[in-house]
Amino acid sequence: MRAWTNFVGAVVEAWQELRIHRGRVLLSLIGVAVAVCAITSVVGLGAIAEEASRESNEASGGRPADLSIMVSSTTDGGAAATGVDAAISTIAKRYRIRYSTHVENASVNVGFPDGEQEIQTNIVDPDFATMHRLRMEYGSWFVASDAQRLAPAVVVNSGMYKAMGSPQLSSHPTIALIGAASTVGVVIGVYQQPGQDDYSTMYILPQGYALFADSKTLRTIPPQYELWVPPAIATTLTSDVQSQLQKQFGSGYQVNVSRQDYRAFGGPDPLVIVKLVIGGIAGLVLLLGALGLVNISLVTVRQRVREIGIRRSFGASAGRVFFSVMMESVVATVAAGVAGVALAVLLVENPLSQHYLAMTIIDVPSFPIGAAITGLLCATGVGALAGLLPALVAIRVKVIDAIRF
Repeated sequence: MRAWTNFVGAVVEAWQELRIHRGRVLLSLIGVAVAVCAITSVVGLGAIAEEASRESNEASGGRPADLSIMVSSTTDGGAAATGVDAAISTIAKRYRIRYSTHVENASVNVGFPDGEQEIQTNIVDPDFATMHRLRMEYGSWFVASDAQRLAPAVVVNSGMYKAMGSPQLSSHPTIALIGAASTVGVVIGVYQQPGQDDYSTMYILPQGYALFADSKTLRTIPPQYELWVPPAIATTLTSDVQSQLQKQFGSGYQVNVSRQDYRAFGGPDPLVIVKLVIGGIAGLVLLLGALGLVNISLVTVRQRVREIGIRRSFGASAGRVFFSVMMESVVATVAAGVAGVALAVLLVENPLSQHYLAMTIIDVPSFPIGAAITGLLCATGVGALAGLLPALVAIRVKVIDAIRF
């Protein structure tokens, strides 16, 4: 309890001294605040950039760990094997894998008011959206019951939605799907695709695609399957699934099972150089602010020699004097650090910044608390280092010399 009381007393005393000498330390603290703002902003924006990079990687390669499976014939020109859907379903149940999907790409002729266009189409199962972090802008994604529709459900991107004239989804807008047996597709949703709305793409379920696609195409193009499994057992599952499927389909078929998510490849952080450069500049500014604070503190201590001597003569220990002088710098830089962190939060969280971030990232995270803590720790550390030399000078003051000063 006494130690806590002494600490609080030292902080209050340091704050009072700062108020007396605020004119001297203000410019130095501005430099510290700017540097803390820079460091906090770098850490915060770095975390947001990492989230954007992670979203982009998971959208293309799936969430860790994403196992990609393909079974094709070795004797029939790479034709797809029959019964793969059932085999994948059995494996998912055996290993209690919650998310799995069929993945296939095709070009589908779609009828628009201004004519027929060839649209890049992704043939997937409902779990695909969760596995690839796909987010809806309007309407809804596929559900299991959509596989039973006689008019296939489709989900389009913003570019295709605009080409359709942006109709109300509640009116169940339709598009003509032209193939071996042309049919009508019902648009049920529009998915987010930041920065990629200049062209049209769409998603459809395998059951819906089979209603109009050429059956020969379905037999000769081997689809891909994906399983979302825990990263800790991904290596074991890869070999197990490979051997089980190869045994089931025999030597006439080639089975490929591999991870395709970004964590399977490792590699250094692509943003590390930028972080180091900006962090180095911010650290230099922080150092310059600390040096200015050291100079001001040394001058202040020399002007307080008489005061320090009187305190020592009344029983103040060297440790108390040392701690008191050092706390003046710590309290000053912490106050500057709070101001710097607040400024960094305002810069990152303002509507204009959020608008630009939303153009490249779907789930824009809030300002990371770790960045704010890093900024405050930097400010506290600089304050302790800046106050160390003046505190050492203060405890070397002799009582008799100080009284004569």
